Amino acid sequence: MAEPAADKTPKDAASSVDPAEIARFSAMAAEWWDPAGKFRPLHKFNPVRLAYIRAQVSAHFGLDARARRPFEGLRFLDIGCGGGLLAEPMARLGAEVTAADAAEKNIKTASVHAQEQGLAIDYRCTTAEALAAQGESFDVILNMEVIEHVADRDMFLKDCGRMVKPGGLMFVATLNRTLKAHAFAIIGAEYVLGWLPRGTHDWKKFVTVNEMEAGLAAAGLDVREIAGVSYNPLFDSWSLSEDTDVNYMVLAARAQNKT
Repeated sequence: MAEPAADKTPKDAASSVDPAEIARFSAMAAEWWDPAGKFRPLHKFNPVRLAYIRAQVSAHFGLDARARRPFEGLRFLDIGCGGGLLAEPMARLGAEVTAADAAEKNIKTASVHAQEQGLAIDYRCTTAEALAAQGESFDVILNMEVIEHVADRDMFLKDCGRMVKPGGLMFVATLNRTLKAHAFAIIGAEYVLGWLPRGTHDWKKFVTVNEMEAGLAAAGLDVREIAGVSYNPLFDSWSLSEDTDVNYMVLAARAQNKT
């Protein structure tokens, strides 16, 4: 008999974790590394995310973006890491990577894949709340396509923000709560094109740009840049754009401590 879709959540999970969202992604855990599977949109989206992160981190910390391992000496957190689609490239770029997810099946899938690739990544089945309570801190936090799945958005941002070191960065990627996003990200992607399983997203949990800016400010972070990400159906590819109506990424920073 097949295992139930629901998965164990960490004992220290707090109210930002939505059990229904954890169960949904746990049921798809084994498919994370199939570029033609249920996570195909993320595989297509990944090159844009990676290039943006590499360029912005390098510029912020004065690193050589063309170097083979420019992120050596930096500590990264990939929160809501899923199968490790971002954690692995960051490790290859030299970062010391901690990757966390509240779904145990995702962590098991990600850990096995990283071992097969010879990558040392600190995978943990835990939550942002637990990591913050433990006093963890990071130079860079990747908070990508996660916030629209949590139960308490403001708490989640504050807990993530607490872990950004002075002078550090946090990247947040999500979906805007607009009618255009409903049409493209839910009706189009889930019902018409079948890119994602139906029910993957809840439009009511999408985050407007204003809400994001307010939440990051409350978390003690300054927004440095907001970039739209748009899909080109002719080339089946994603690129940065000025259109934030559907997908967008935010670069935020914590100020340096005054001496």
